Amino acid sequence: MKKHRRSDISPTKKQIGGQHYKHLEISPAEFIYKNKLNWYVGNAIKYLVRFDKKYSNKAKQVEDLDKATHYIQLLIEQLNKRA
Repeated sequence: MKKHRRSDISPTKKQIGGQHYKHLEISPAEFIYKNKLNWYVGNAIKYLVRFDKKYSNKAKQVEDLDKATHYIQLLIEQLNKRA
């Protein structure tokens, strides 16, 4: 089991698993939280802002766009159920 140690780096200043959000002035997580966005909107935003930064592989870029599209489709489905 991994031991967790306290870090002097703020969680909003670090990223685990890549650098694909480092170029942004505000992280998707911070933007989503501050704007009180729902799960589907937040995930779509996350995948849209990183699709062209995370990978040089076009198949992986399309995969992130497909993920964003999926969350938008889920949101549409949710909205239609309310009507």
